[in-house]
Amino acid sequence: MRRLAGSVLLVPLVAVLAACGGASRAGGSAGGAGDDVDGKGSLTLNVGDQKGGSEAILRAAGELKGLTYRIKWSTFTSGPPLLEAVNAGAVDIGGVGNTPPVFAAAAKSKIKVVAGAHSRAEGDALLVRKGSPLTRTAQLRGKAIAVAQGSSAHYQLLAQLRKAGLSPKDVTLNYLQPADALAAFTRGKVDAWAIWDPYTSQALDQAGARVLATGQGVVNGLSFQVAAPAALGDAKKAAAVQDYVERLRRAQDWVYAHPDAWAQVWARETGMPQRVALAAVKRTRGTAVQVALDKAAVASEQRIVDAFAREGLIPRSFDFGEFVDPRFNRGLPPSGTAPRSYGKAH
Repeated sequence: MRRLAGSVLLVPLVAVLAACGGASRAGGSAGGAGDDVDGKGSLTLNVGDQKGGSEAILRAAGELKGLTYRIKWSTFTSGPPLLEAVNAGAVDIGGVGNTPPVFAAAAKSKIKVVAGAHSRAEGDALLVRKGSPLTRTAQLRGKAIAVAQGSSAHYQLLAQLRKAGLSPKDVTLNYLQPADALAAFTRGKVDAWAIWDPYTSQALDQAGARVLATGQGVVNGLSFQVAAPAALGDAKKAAAVQDYVERLRRAQDWVYAHPDAWAQVWARETGMPQRVALAAVKRTRGTAVQVALDKAAVASEQRIVDAFAREGLIPRSFDFGEFVDPRFNRGLPPSGTAPRSYGKAH
């Protein structure tokens, strides 16, 4: 990541766990935390992660203690390359947002969604500069918008445009990853930026941004753990996957109960200011509730499939339910269960 002269320091990561991936880039980089191995035993569960993601949450919550199997961590820049590794069998399970599985499934990747979480979507936002004359999404007609292709922000933008009676053809889409999008946004090269937390929180805090619209009530707020079918077909690995997702559920409870402690850890892991991390925790990250992969969740993802297929942005339409394995739903509430809230996040 670059330092932008006269601007702000972009969070030094391309995506975070509950945020959703940008366009696919060259595979994951296993370095630093990515080389960590936790636990002991003869079985190794290969887990794909993103900076400041599952490993950091589990470690902060004390949920990496008492493992009877080994977890080998590999760190990826975003969801799409992580799912490429799942498809290749190099990773057994990893966390991504609501859109990377759609693109992976459309490409007929070997993946199975095995766990879900429902968060508030206020961190998924359309941003404009504070001095912008734009006050409504409908005013974006003819405007240039920065967005990471294939990300949840991409779907959020499609949904926002459709809600306003617009289509992608009515605007100019600049497909940019967050570093380049920030540069374009702060220099006035684009009129708006579709982005996710923690970038939303940082842009509001440091880049002179304001919210034009949020994803709340527009996008589904879901994120997923996605596993390799081969791992699920191995009884011992499937048992490890079950234990792993249960530990993630307990860790998420810890995050909600300890927002300041988690913000401190998250800031240290990613390099973002602690106040920005805390705003992102309260706006999005800490609000997640672990939910069942039920018919409503599948239907919600199917709408994302249909939206991208309608615009010709994925090569085919398909039944998203074929890529879901609900065996780990035990005892979980419905996918429509309301996320947690801290009240006013900022």
